[in-house]
Amino acid sequence: MVPEKGKEPRAIEPSPRLVSEIRELIETARQQVVQVVNSSMVQTYWHIGRLIVEDEQQGEARAAYGKQQLQRLSRELTQEFGKGFDVTNLRNMRRFYEVFPKRDALRLDLSWTHYRILLRVESSQAREWYMAEAASQHWSSRALERQIGTLYYERLLSSQDRTAVQQEAEAQTRPLSERDARNYLRDPYVLDFLNLPAERYLEADLERGLIDNLQAFLLELGKGFAFVARQQRISTDDQDFYIDLVFYNFKLKCFLLVDLKLGKLTHQDVGQMDSYIRIYDQHRKGDDDNPTIGLILCSQKSEAVVKYSVLTDSEQMFAAKYLPYLPTEEELRRELERERSLVQQQIEQANAPGESND
Repeated sequence: MVPEKGKEPRAIEPSPRLVSEIRELIETARQQVVQVVNSSMVQTYWHIGRLIVEDEQQGEARAAYGKQQLQRLSRELTQEFGKGFDVTNLRNMRRFYEVFPKRDALRLDLSWTHYRILLRVESSQAREWYMAEAASQHWSSRALERQIGTLYYERLLSSQDRTAVQQEAEAQTRPLSERDARNYLRDPYVLDFLNLPAERYLEADLERGLIDNLQAFLLELGKGFAFVARQQRISTDDQDFYIDLVFYNFKLKCFLLVDLKLGKLTHQDVGQMDSYIRIYDQHRKGDDDNPTIGLILCSQKSEAVVKYSVLTDSEQMFAAKYLPYLPTEEELRRELERERSLVQQQIEQANAPGESND
């Protein structure tokens, strides 16, 4: 059917069935990636453990210098394959082979983090039971650690009411199948195995957490701020830019652009914000809006730097009219330092060994 002249054709939405089928394909593919990485990682570490044990068993002299050997081996492997092969992890691989000498008995749907937790269980019967339950019940590594810590197996053996013990444990267990594959691939052990830059992933988490908290902080000030957009794209003829946060202040009748940087404040950062302001004034500001202002937030490990940015012809208006409605640079600096410390702790806890695969 040809649309009438002067009328836009009606947009046709994709069918729910199409969206559902594509979503299912993507989710299945992500789970397959997780399974392949899991299986490869566990089998590789088992074989490395086997090679270390066999090498140490070649003679008493070689076994006596096992610790020094692991240190030298760690240096060689780390230099070529990244930091996933430190002495502690190599020692865990050796212990992995010793505790699970039959490769066919491994459950490859469990992760390396699962096995590192299982290695701490002294009783072989309890260890085998926990391994089987974790696999069959799809326990996350955190759930496995929780069940071991509450002596689930031992309480089952000694309790006369096994059903009550099982119901209590099930109520505290989140299945592994609910875990987001993207979070799994942020596991530090997985990143080390794949030799991916963990810092880049953790920085992305830090930046996202800071933006979340700063957005809430500005809105809570109650001085006319309204949230407009996050990661808003603005375009020129030859380039696209993305602004971390955009607010509109109804009392000042102007837009506030927020740009967050992890690192030192540079002249390029200031120049970039000036460009954002010019483009925003040209393409987004209404005729009755006041000039746009910018806010640059630079967060470093040891300190934070905050700077408002306005174009030269708006400096007088900024000092006379804008400042009474804006948090001071010092207030924002203290808030940024506080939020960085808080978010950093949350990330470290979420990515700690045994805690990342929830």
